[in-house]
Amino acid sequence: MNAVQLLNATLPAWVTDSFPIIRTVIIVVMVVLSLALTLIVLVQPSNPQGMNAISGQSDTYYSKNKSRTMEGVMRRLTVIISIVLGVLALAFFITLAIYSGGAA
Repeated sequence: MNAVQLLNATLPAWVTDSFPIIRTVIIVVMVVLSLALTLIVLVQPSNPQGMNAISGQSDTYYSKNKSRTMEGVMRRLTVIISIVLGVLALAFFITLAIYSGGAA
């Protein structure tokens, strides 16, 4: 007995029966988050300086408080949405591995 069969045997029937619904919800949420991520990345301004640490520029008030600006918020949202998308993709494939549509 492999790990998937063992996990499937320990789950109640209502849980395994709800996996198709769960997968549909996960896909819809992933599509919405993907569109939001695309829009956020497109709206972010480009960084023309790029490598402040290498160029030796000194810290300014703006660079110290960058996380409070709109650019900092969009950057943080980009990271958070990307992590959530990764976790949802992992959850989708776990439900796919546990329940493959009733095939025995």
